[in-house]
Amino acid sequence: MINFTTVNDLISPSFGGVGEAIDALVQKALAYKANPFTDKSLGTNKRIGCLFLNPSMRTRLSTQIAAQNLGMEAIIFNVGNEGWMLEFEEEAIMSGTSVEHVKDAAPIFGKYFDILAIRTFPSLKNRDDDYSELYIKQFIKYAGIPVVSLESATLHPLQSLTDIITITESFKEQRKPKIVLTWAPHVKPLPQCVANSFSQWVNAWDKADFVITHPEDYELSSAFTKGATIMHDQNEALKDADFVYVKNWSTFNDYGKMYESDPKWMMTNKKLELTNNAKVMHCLPVRRNVELSDEILDGPNSIVTLEASNRVWAAQAVLAEILKGNG
Repeated sequence: MINFTTVNDLISPSFGGVGEAIDALVQKALAYKANPFTDKSLGTNKRIGCLFLNPSMRTRLSTQIAAQNLGMEAIIFNVGNEGWMLEFEEEAIMSGTSVEHVKDAAPIFGKYFDILAIRTFPSLKNRDDDYSELYIKQFIKYAGIPVVSLESATLHPLQSLTDIITITESFKEQRKPKIVLTWAPHVKPLPQCVANSFSQWVNAWDKADFVITHPEDYELSSAFTKGATIMHDQNEALKDADFVYVKNWSTFNDYGKMYESDPKWMMTNKKLELTNNAKVMHCLPVRRNVELSDEILDGPNSIVTLEASNRVWAAQAVLAEILKGNG
């Protein structure tokens, strides 16, 4: 593995197919969970630079811990708050607020660090701009070292790997689980990153019956959802579900909008009665009693804390693969 920005980065002769690659990473992550310091010298004298173009809590802390478990030094830098605003457009006339071009900054990061981890965020204003993934692609182009996505404009691969680790750890039956990704209400439009990425990874994993449910007009890009069953009736979608992943996202076609925030879409214990006593997941942070009810989050079906804690092992598995692959 060279970079880690999408599930497609797992494609390699050593892994075989993407589904096998996901399983291999999951097992590596669970092995680290059982013994966090088994490779404590793998990253000795190596540095990871974590660049944040937007705030983070779990992503920042879990990546830092994962790197330290492998013996790496982790350096955190909040771009824009602690340094100059970066320009990403080629041939830009830099007469505005951006002070430094990524063409000049990224090669320096490449000299300072062995791995570069970057968290960006969509503008939710121009779909073509956001879905071009310009920011993270420019870092890959100019840094000259492996790049790990800590969330981009369209995807959140470390979260998705974490989610599959959590599902694998929690489901012991000898059959395919039914996984339902359900839209949830929110107070503001949110990106499609987590929903896109979860859909991409579950479809590539191909070891579950996967259903996506949302109100009409909240379709995701078919580039990520192809292979899933799409339903607009949440109650019908929830029937016999083993896992329910709750997440808000804004509109894709009329980009970045929120037409409604119907409280009827909030997950409750009453809706869980339709499921196979499903485990409930959310990437956090969560708006209590908007996206998910207190009774769910504080009840026995919630595995959001387990899910968040597994972020460390997902990051550690990815960093270890990159370190081993790059000597």
